[in-house]
Amino acid sequence: MSNKKNYDGMRYPSVDALLEKIDSKYKLAYAAAKRAKIIEEEDFTSCEDGLCVKPVGQALEEILEGKTKMTFK
Repeated sequence: MSNKKNYDGMRYPSVDALLEKIDSKYKLAYAAAKRAKIIEEEDFTSCEDGLCVKPVGQALEEILEGKTKMTFK
């Protein structure tokens, strides 16, 4: 079993903090879904000490830490 704690709901990472990185909830959802799919396929996340165990949570942690870059048209 993993050492990571499982946080319920969207308490962590904070949506308010995430919206400082990406200015729209819709863009945030899109970016997290795209990155989560890659995390799941490759079984790799750049947040080694992250708290989330699920790919979407890991993707949100990467966005919060600035480790994921997305450009929107």
